[in-house]
Amino acid sequence: MTVAFYRKYRPKSFKEVLGQESIVNALSGSIDRDSISHAYLFIGPRGTGKTSIARIFAREIGTSEKDIYELDAASNTGVDDIREITDGARTLPFESKRKVYIIDEVHMLSKGAFNAFLKTLEEPPAHSMFILATTEAHKVPDTVASRCQSFTFKKPSNEILKKAIERVAKGEEMIIDKSSADLLALLGDGSFRDTIGLFEQVSNISKDKNITIEDIESITGSPRGEVIHSLIREILEKNLEASLLSLRKIATKNLDMKIFLKMLLRDIRLVMLLKFAPEMEKEILSEVSDDEVKIFKELKTHKNIAILPQALKELIYAHHELGHGSIPELPIELALIRLLSINEK
Repeated sequence: MTVAFYRKYRPKSFKEVLGQESIVNALSGSIDRDSISHAYLFIGPRGTGKTSIARIFAREIGTSEKDIYELDAASNTGVDDIREITDGARTLPFESKRKVYIIDEVHMLSKGAFNAFLKTLEEPPAHSMFILATTEAHKVPDTVASRCQSFTFKKPSNEILKKAIERVAKGEEMIIDKSSADLLALLGDGSFRDTIGLFEQVSNISKDKNITIEDIESITGSPRGEVIHSLIREILEKNLEASLLSLRKIATKNLDMKIFLKMLLRDIRLVMLLKFAPEMEKEILSEVSDDEVKIFKELKTHKNIAILPQALKELIYAHHELGHGSIPELPIELALIRLLSINEK
């Protein structure tokens, strides 16, 4: 049976975990000190490794697979579902010192289910431990959260996501260049699961196990780099009409506006940093392809480079507004008009 890349390359030990060093260190330290809590609350965006680390933690404290139980609270929200867990928690483990219950999306439990669970958290069986995971901590009752040790997971950086991509590529004996890995990391939006999922989709159409920018563009609907660079030039030239025409061409190709704007923001930021933080040049240029190096160096010397901070401000606002109307490109059009109509030559 084919196993999804995300599951196949899920970290199996603390050493393999990427991007959550502080949490790994804290949990490892608690094991070394034999200071294990009866309940933990893992908080963070989807795809950041909460359940993966929960499974690793359970194994690291010596719990066998037979004594690790998982519940998806998104589809098991009721009192009966949680009572099945609390009743089971009172019975002894099969072959371990502790039973571990991992409850994902715990915020989805009903009020009655939380109330039924609370008594067990207040008087936990000595041989049972609970790891609760949530993407929406504000929906977890304070009475529950206060009885757990809480850890907040952060979104992995693009650099961390690229390391995850390289690990999978190596395991699958595939080749991916740095610019393609950077684009996948950008599109993954801080989620290991989404990033590796995109990598798997692209791998299915790649030739000779060689991942290219063209493969990624065809799968994700992301625009070609030349389109982004052309629009940046038009912004630097303060050419409102040309920039609106370019945006219109992108829209008529049914490209994803969120992906397009994310790529535009990234490239404008890199050009701006090249100009105003020259000591970062080597680091910045390591994130782009060899073909883009020349383009970025050219753009940073433009006479109107000072417009880029304001451009970023307007486009960030447009990013927040995307998806709120029936015309996807409208927030970007308004941002360009606000920016360039008051910055005419």
